[in-house]
Amino acid sequence: MIFFIPRTIIPRTIRYPEASASGLTRPLKRTGFSPWGMLFVFACFLISIPANAQSPADSAIKSMMLKSVDDWNRHDIDAFATCYKNSPDILFIGHRISRGYDQMVATYKAAYGTPEKMGTLTFSSLETQPLDAKFATVTGHFHLERTTAGGGNADGYFLLVVELTPSGWKIVRDDSTSLQPPTAKP
Repeated sequence: MIFFIPRTIIPRTIRYPEASASGLTRPLKRTGFSPWGMLFVFACFLISIPANAQSPADSAIKSMMLKSVDDWNRHDIDAFATCYKNSPDILFIGHRISRGYDQMVATYKAAYGTPEKMGTLTFSSLETQPLDAKFATVTGHFHLERTTAGGGNADGYFLLVVELTPSGWKIVRDDSTSLQPPTAKP
């Protein structure tokens, strides 16, 4: 990218010498940068910072989410559930509300008890938003690829609240909404 650099940001002591009345050359007496020039340089610096730079928390949260996909696709609900905080305080909102880790795991096992029902999970449009040093939200879309016998494909979106625990980032609130498949027009 090529930028036009106004004269105001070029240091005044580096300019070519000006001719004096005697024909000899002498440097300018003013030195330093103008305030507007400094502001321009700072603005260019800010523009050059990548907008998609991930924080360590963002990377760790997304790694946890990818681990959950891997565990799901190995059809291991118990390993998948380790991405949730093992606490009676967690809340899962889906077709019904489940409170606590044990109830959440039981709900998953009842709904997705076979490899056919689990299918293959993918996430897209993952976004994290820090709330403070210990909490963040995660939003995204899910797609579950399944056979007709397994229940057919499922799509939806989710809003998670994750907490930084001694064992890493864990889901403490999960509000997942399934999208209804489009109905055939008569």
